[in-house]
Amino acid sequence: MTGFVSFVSSGPGDPELLTVKAVKRLEQADAVLFDDLSSGPILNHARQDADLVGVGKRAGRPSPKQNHVSQLLVEYASSGAHVVRLKSGDSGIFGRLEEELTALREAGIDYEIIPGVTAASAAAATAGIPLTRRLTARRLQYVTGHDVSGALPESLNWAALADAEATTVVYMGKRTFAALAQELLFRGLPADTPALLATGVSTPDQSLSHHMVADLPGHLDSLETTAPVLILYGALAEPDL
Repeated sequence: MTGFVSFVSSGPGDPELLTVKAVKRLEQADAVLFDDLSSGPILNHARQDADLVGVGKRAGRPSPKQNHVSQLLVEYASSGAHVVRLKSGDSGIFGRLEEELTALREAGIDYEIIPGVTAASAAAATAGIPLTRRLTARRLQYVTGHDVSGALPESLNWAALADAEATTVVYMGKRTFAALAQELLFRGLPADTPALLATGVSTPDQSLSHHMVADLPGHLDSLETTAPVLILYGALAEPDL
């Protein structure tokens, strides 16, 4: 007997940002494999008798290997269980979703993907700004701030990232933004390009602050937080639009 896996996107942390479909799948699940950022009140929607298994990865902390997480999904589903793989934000955005889908396909296990609110949308909403803007920000781009080794990725599209008429969102960029900013300024991005720094979006520890791209690296050097860090820059990072 083969079970089923629901990849449920939990949003950035606020349980009220869960979709109705996400809540229904949590209530039905026999097992929930959850990320660190999807724990806490969100897990209150799971059945009391469901297996709750933490499989989250956090930078600089001991974390389960990806192949172990994928194997757990296969094992639970192969036993006939309805499994929820609870991923933070939107599962398709920097969530290593593809590796887990591949493992399920190879094992012949069916699945579904339930989208959710990504941190970029939540940060912009909290700041009271749109992510796109007629005439000045017609393009929105997401980029990861580090590769598998934790360094700034080498194969970035610098012309696109240095475009001041785009809204750019940098995920996981706290440690590498100084190098990123240096390259952006070298490539022509104005030093006074507005930047929005968001930490712990939609959680009780949330903090938002406005900066310029050239000044933000110095602020990040003194920033002490274990919460996820998100950086938006471009025309839309300005306060009081």
